[in-house]
Amino acid sequence: MSRVSVEAAPIAELTRSEPVPAVRARAIRAAYQLAGRPPLAVLDGIDLTVASGELVALLGPSGCGKSTLLRILAGVQLPSDGTVEIDGRPPAEARRAKALGLMLQEHALLPWRTALDNARLGLEVNRSSGSSATLAREALSGVGLTDFADYYPHQLSGGMRQRVALARTLALRPRLLLLDEPFAALDELTREELGWELTRLRTSIEATAVMVTHSVAEAVALADRVVVLSARPARVLAVVPVELPRPRAVDVEGTAEFARHVGEIKRLLRGGVETSQPRGSSDLLRERQRVPS
Repeated sequence: MSRVSVEAAPIAELTRSEPVPAVRARAIRAAYQLAGRPPLAVLDGIDLTVASGELVALLGPSGCGKSTLLRILAGVQLPSDGTVEIDGRPPAEARRAKALGLMLQEHALLPWRTALDNARLGLEVNRSSGSSATLAREALSGVGLTDFADYYPHQLSGGMRQRVALARTLALRPRLLLLDEPFAALDELTREELGWELTRLRTSIEATAVMVTHSVAEAVALADRVVVLSARPARVLAVVPVELPRPRAVDVEGTAEFARHVGEIKRLLRGGVETSQPRGSSDLLRERQRVPS
């Protein structure tokens, strides 16, 4: 019987075959040092991998460190330990390349600037302002505020102000959106509407997103995977793939599969017990490369 010889591929070739994730965080720890007190541990060895084009929701008890983790991913706060890469490079380098868009809970609009001028603010700060008006108008149009471009923040509703803040972030056309409960202060119906708006706009610019939320329903409705964190200091309890088809219809929340996902995540939050991930990070990453969001 003849023997078939199979040569191993060179290590460099195997490395090239692995897609570079949009976000890779390893062993992230964070603690706050308060005067006269021992350090307050916030994050305890967080590992997170997000594939290009994916939306991942961070969900956990209030005060567990979700916003801290998001700031570390954005490079505006340094971890006590661990490493972060955005598209294979440090967050600071990704920020300089205008690859990051950070949207916080507060809209932070400047009251003396119109909706259009607020939407173009990031472009003016980060780029030459030659095309900023055109890009800002396109972004305002995308969030349904074309007719309100010349209005000032005090003339807009709370939902409209959040739309302007979203337009300001999307006008930069970032590769990665980092969203810290951007719609938490809104009523339920407006929050749902803006959530679906975000999904549509994110897909149109082919952006990856990491979103902090306190709402299990919002996480399941919008995300491809939900990372469930423990109480402070936060650890990853589980990573739950949301196996609902895309594009998702608004009435998906009435389906049995949606309810099953919500129930599973609530049980994890109530139990606070670590579970193994349903699939390995590398398997999920390869799958996300094959199936567009």
